[in-house]
Amino acid sequence: MTDHQDETRIAYDGVVELYASMFADRMESRPFARAMLGAFAELVRETGNLRTADVGCGPGHLTSMLHESGLDASGFDLSPAMVEHARRAHPELRFDEARMEALPVEDGALGGVLAHYSMIHTPPGELPPLLAEQVRVLAPGGLLLVSFFGTEGSEPIRFDHKVTPAYSWPVDRFAELLTEAGLVVVAELRHDPASERGFLDAHLLARRP
Repeated sequence: MTDHQDETRIAYDGVVELYASMFADRMESRPFARAMLGAFAELVRETGNLRTADVGCGPGHLTSMLHESGLDASGFDLSPAMVEHARRAHPELRFDEARMEALPVEDGALGGVLAHYSMIHTPPGELPPLLAEQVRVLAPGGLLLVSFFGTEGSEPIRFDHKVTPAYSWPVDRFAELLTEAGLVVVAELRHDPASERGFLDAHLLARRP
């Protein structure tokens, strides 16, 4: 485990209850993100492969929403404390401790992967192998929805996230990384920030050919 992963795990272990309370509204105050999640769920259902992973699932609120959307959803997170909370909050669903670049999922098994602001703590140089892992577990035709903080600049920007350091990305550059990983970007949404940081909120939907 690299240093940043160890730091991220410890940081999120320490804020489980606070973090879970922040998302108790299940995105009722975030219409754009909710719309992208709905579109993702619909398109995954159309593939006929309902098996979906919520990577970096945190307290499991979005895993539950995917399940309610008709998907066979399970959650993975680096933080043992987050996994324990998710299991208590959603006992009908499966949650496991795992790193996003080493998922305990067989090749080509999934119809969908959700990465909702869960890649933001990954240093830029480590993002390509992480994306390659998402491609590995997706079946042909499977979809990846990744959400992140977007910037108008030309390079990723490291900033002090409230939990642990994170990165915002030029949206076009992140889209290029998805293409380089072997995915085809099929939809993009960027909108005004939902926080005081001033970054855009960005969502990219990509399909494995």
